[in-house]
Amino acid sequence: MEYTVKQLAELAGISSRTLRYYDEIGLLKPKRINSASYRIYGQKEIDRLQHILFYRELDVGLDAIMTLMNEDTFHVEKALLQHKAHLEQKRDRLNQLLQTLEQTIASTKGGEPMSNQSKFAAFKRQQIKENERLYGKEIRKEYGEDTVNETNNHLLQLTESDYLQRQKIENALTERLREASNSLVITKETEQEITQLHKKWIMFSWSTYSEQAHIGLADLYVEDERFKRYYDAIASNAASILRTAIRNTLAP
Repeated sequence: MEYTVKQLAELAGISSRTLRYYDEIGLLKPKRINSASYRIYGQKEIDRLQHILFYRELDVGLDAIMTLMNEDTFHVEKALLQHKAHLEQKRDRLNQLLQTLEQTIASTKGGEPMSNQSKFAAFKRQQIKENERLYGKEIRKEYGEDTVNETNNHLLQLTESDYLQRQKIENALTERLREASNSLVITKETEQEITQLHKKWIMFSWSTYSEQAHIGLADLYVEDERFKRYYDAIASNAASILRTAIRNTLAP
C-alpha cells in the first residue's frame, strides 16, 4: 500500500510539514513523486519512519538519527530490540518518578513527611541504573570496581541543593556545546569554559579529580559509540568538540 504525505502524516500522528522537512534534509525520502508532483511513500519508507519516531521518542537528535540509520551496519531487527530495551528503561524511570510523585502528594496532604533526600532518590537511582546499563562494563574496566562503586555512592549522597546545582551546570554545558557546534570558530576561551563546566559536572559524582582521568573520560566519549551517540544527540559533533576542548585545555 502507498501513501501520500497527508495520508502518512495521519497514519503516523505527525504533521505533513514534518514529513516534508524529513524529505528536505534527506532523512526520509519518498518512494517516488507521481505525475501530480505528490510525494508517495511505500512500505520501506513507512518502516523507516517508525524507526525515526522511536528514536525521537528517546530524544535522539535528527543528525544522530540520520547517521545511525544510514550506516551500513544498521540492522532492522537489532534496532527494534534496542528500541524495546530503551523504552522499557524509560518506562521504569517513569514508574519510579510516579512513585516519588505519589509519595510527595501524600506528604503534602498530611501523610508521612518525605525527606528532601527521598524526593530526589528516584532521579539519582535511575541515573545510576542507566549509566550502568549503557556504560558500566567499559567504565569498570577503565577505572576499576572500587572507583565506580564509590562514584555511585557519592552520587546517591547528593543533597537537594547539590542535585539542582548539578542539573543547572549540565544545562549550561549543553547550551555551550550547542553554541560551539553552530560556531565557525571555537575560541580558546570557549574551550576553557566547556572544560570547566564539564569538570564541575563530573565532580558531583567523582570523589577525587585528576586531569589525566578527565582527559581519559573525554577520549572515551569519542571512542565509545554509545557515549558519542549521547553527546552528538545534543548537537552535531558535540562529543568531538567536548574532547578537543578538554584536551586543548588540560593536555601539556
